[in-house]
Amino acid sequence: MAKVTSLDELRKIRERLLSDMKIRENSNHPEDLPQIKVSMGTCGIAAGAKEVMSRFIAELDVRGTEAVVTQTGCMGRCDAEPTVEITLPGGEPVLFGDVTPDRVPEIIDRYILRGEPVEGILPNRPQTAMPL
Repeated sequence: MAKVTSLDELRKIRERLLSDMKIRENSNHPEDLPQIKVSMGTCGIAAGAKEVMSRFIAELDVRGTEAVVTQTGCMGRCDAEPTVEITLPGGEPVLFGDVTPDRVPEIIDRYILRGEPVEGILPNRPQTAMPL
């Protein structure tokens, strides 16, 4: 991190951090906002979940879109990490798999803002193998 050399730079850093915190911890009325939970189990972190979470926070901030972005433990879908669970106001949770930072803008544009399906939605319950 670069050295802060002026009060103006410090203020800009403070504003950016406050904005990030608002998006992450917008808990005064979470049921009225999209809720985005990024799985941060060991396998999720290894697959890039931290970068995915950072991209959600940055994209939502740039668009001025209010949402609650939090992290959660393992969601049990290690085969599809990074996984992200999104619950739209009044809706059921939807689990997305293999989410990369590059997919975040599409998920925000199509699913969160317009309610359209997006590739990568995982079944509600893991599929079980049928006996032969």
